[in-house]
Amino acid sequence: MADLKSQTYETHHRFDPWYHFVGFGLLLVALVLALVELIRQPGVITVWALLVSIVLMITFLRLRIYALRNQDRLIRLEETLRMERLLSEPFRSRVSELTPGQFIALRFAPDAELPTLVEQTLAEKLDREAIKKRIQTWRPDTFRV
Repeated sequence: MADLKSQTYETHHRFDPWYHFVGFGLLLVALVLALVELIRQPGVITVWALLVSIVLMITFLRLRIYALRNQDRLIRLEETLRMERLLSEPFRSRVSELTPGQFIALRFAPDAELPTLVEQTLAEKLDREAIKKRIQTWRPDTFRV
């Protein structure tokens, strides 16, 4: 696992092995086995096993999406508060023009770089990846889900 204290664009992605590999892997295996068993022995029980596997996979993926959306809302709130403190007018009044993806990327910018990056983002309509690539000194985010 990358040292979170020295995050960079290349090392900022984070995986939870229990979720991304074990949980997802087991559900994927269950889904494939249910499908194979349905093909080999069609019947009510094998159809039901496939449906349960599909519902479990959907639930597993949706729970992840819900957690990420909640995290994104918190990032937007935290970054809005930080920008209100660090930005001068007229950029402070334009914070609401930033997209969720822009907020998410800007959280990695240190306080010294943030005003310039916000100005560039608003002027050039930078996307998440472009913002991240312009960050010189990364501010690590160790609380991500």
